[in-house]
Amino acid sequence: MTDKTAKTLTSSGYYVSQEAPIQSDNPVTTPKSTPPDILRCAYMEIVVTDLAASRQFYVDILGLYVTEEDEQAIYLRSTEEFIHHNLILRQGPIAAVAAFSYRVRTPEDLDRAVEFYTELGCDVRRDENGFVKGIGDSVRVVDPLGFPYEFFYATDHVERLSWRYDLHTPGELVRLDHFNQVTPDVPRAVRHYQDLGFRVTEDIQDDEGTVYAAWLRRKPTVHDTATTGGDGPRMHHVAFATHEKHNILAICDKLGALRRSDAIERGPGRHGVSNAFYLYLRDPDGHRVEIYTQDYYTGDPDNPVVTWDVHDNQRRDWWGTPVVPSWYTDASLVLDLDGNPQPVTARTDSSEMAVTIGADGFSYTRADEGEKSMPEYKQGEYKLGHQL
Repeated sequence: MTDKTAKTLTSSGYYVSQEAPIQSDNPVTTPKSTPPDILRCAYMEIVVTDLAASRQFYVDILGLYVTEEDEQAIYLRSTEEFIHHNLILRQGPIAAVAAFSYRVRTPEDLDRAVEFYTELGCDVRRDENGFVKGIGDSVRVVDPLGFPYEFFYATDHVERLSWRYDLHTPGELVRLDHFNQVTPDVPRAVRHYQDLGFRVTEDIQDDEGTVYAAWLRRKPTVHDTATTGGDGPRMHHVAFATHEKHNILAICDKLGALRRSDAIERGPGRHGVSNAFYLYLRDPDGHRVEIYTQDYYTGDPDNPVVTWDVHDNQRRDWWGTPVVPSWYTDASLVLDLDGNPQPVTARTDSSEMAVTIGADGFSYTRADEGEKSMPEYKQGEYKLGHQL
């Protein structure tokens, strides 16, 4: 972590700097090969154990649109999407993530992806016909952090449904916004994804230099993916955006009306990090889905990087609402390219949950007052023993 004198304290309580103040003691080697030019996160392929139950959750409740389906898989997209799908639900024996998929700028970027990851010694596979329906020539790899990544350019186009107001629901999901990856060593992940062309927009650190999470983007929003510190590699969540926060409230009301409120894990609320309004849900297999809206533009080359203190009670929720322990501990397994679960490595650095809501954790609302700025029932940011 850089000296705080190199950063500017804002009136909102976080610091800003021009470069992400994150250094890795164990970096992935930077390839000499040019990385593929990534445009945006495009879709996620997840394995579910009950396809019918997952269809009910994602289609009947959340309102994603079916592009096509069969007995083994359902291809879904959000309202504004014109490529074949944003989410694949695939029937399988174990709930896990098969691919974090990114669209690249040109077909030639697939050659660059092969060269980049081959130089790193990764498992690299290419299928000119695509690994899934609706997607053409593609490259899949297991990256140095253990995550299954896909890169593609060619895709079938489908009708963008923005003008089909007769189909829209009160909780309309309009686009895929981001992924979130759990990894033991956040600085190592940040450095590697910077080599891939990602830029850091925000991070969470402490005064000792421990990095707990970082947000990285290719498109000009807060993130296309985030790296969250924890046992990994695992998938923390996949996020879909709505137009307005009232859409999120409508989803909550619908879940309540259907007696499915147990799917709500956390929220609704507003993040400090990203400034976005959020809701976290768990699907029938426990995969976490965030509904997300109203973050901010980050496309300028000198966009400032935001750094939050891990003890700031408002970093995860701007209103100071508690973060449930499952949000820190639970995540989905990820698969290798043969469909086998990747082994999970324990995080050795301090965990965010331990330093904020563990037995000795602490947080503050006003930094100059420390934990005394929190009422007694909130001290230790809602210690586990104080949670109902």
